[in-house]
Amino acid sequence: MNQDEHIQSVLDKQSKQMRNNYRICLNASIDCIIVLLRQGHSFRAHDETEISLNPSKFLVQLEFLGAHNKEINDVKLKIATKNFKLTSPDIQKDIVSACATETINVIIRDVGVSLFSILVDESRDVSTKEQISVVICYVDSSGHVNERFIGIEHLTSTTSLSLKVAIDKMFSRYNLSMSKLRGQGFYGASNMQGKFNDLKALILKENTCAFYIHCFSHQLQLALIVVAKKNLPIYNFFHVVGDVLNVVGASCKRSDLLREKHSDFIVEALERGEISSGRELNQETTLQRVGDTRWGSHYNFLISLISMFSAVIDVLEIISEDDSSSPDQKTEAFNLLVLVLLFDFAFNLHLMKHVLGISSELSTTL
Repeated sequence: MNQDEHIQSVLDKQSKQMRNNYRICLNASIDCIIVLLRQGHSFRAHDETEISLNPSKFLVQLEFLGAHNKEINDVKLKIATKNFKLTSPDIQKDIVSACATETINVIIRDVGVSLFSILVDESRDVSTKEQISVVICYVDSSGHVNERFIGIEHLTSTTSLSLKVAIDKMFSRYNLSMSKLRGQGFYGASNMQGKFNDLKALILKENTCAFYIHCFSHQLQLALIVVAKKNLPIYNFFHVVGDVLNVVGASCKRSDLLREKHSDFIVEALERGEISSGRELNQETTLQRVGDTRWGSHYNFLISLISMFSAVIDVLEIISEDDSSSPDQKTEAFNLLVLVLLFDFAFNLHLMKHVLGISSELSTTL
């Protein structure tokens, strides 16, 4: 609308040297941003003033680049009092957007006219905005199966129709054809499972070849959860296991105490010849966290609990006898100590380690 304000017009008015300096600064900023993007690092800090002792990673990278490149350093000194340092947050966002666009274009070109599938997951960000992330799966010209993340789409509502509109919008943006779609997969345990079922139907209505496939490994995990909850002793066992994890790992102090007790146990066992030493053996460890819908994590936790059982008992005894602990904490630790020393707990511990070991191999294979 106003050609005098067009960036090319502005550049043409500048001297050749000034245009050259601009490009040197721009390329330096792009190089720094590419490094940060490749490593997945944040760009900005809370204080980016010149007197800041801890500036952003972007500014540190740019300073480092200038210190090892005389041309960039000379240009930076020449334009230090001018406006085009090319370090502002807006310029960083523009360059990042350009990098994202180029990356997506490479992915879309790689897909070409191939058939593909999509994986869709819904989540809410920290600002409580609903959004879906979309991953495209395809076989490239070399015969390799690829999964590529192609973007996040904001949702104004979470109806199945809104989900379909968001996917259609993304397909239109990247010139992807719904007729080439051969598979669709959604997160079945989501609170939006019903909406995704409707979305599945809408896509199948448009393309009957877009078969819905649920993750077989996740189906196995959900089946294990249902079965465990049907068996009261086992369900109670995992409830106790969760309480042990929460009490023993409630603070850094207790976690350090657990590691210290386990280390003492390892040293004593080595001296008695009960265990052998060697490379990657007897590494410092702690109790593994578990996830409600990821029963593979329960298997790892049971293994760590068995290996650290003596240390866990010692820590529970210390908490139950510690005068600095509150009466509630002492009572909870004492009750757990009584429960974990029962034969039933030990039996269920080794039983579930064996059962989940079998299902873990199956889950990994699936």
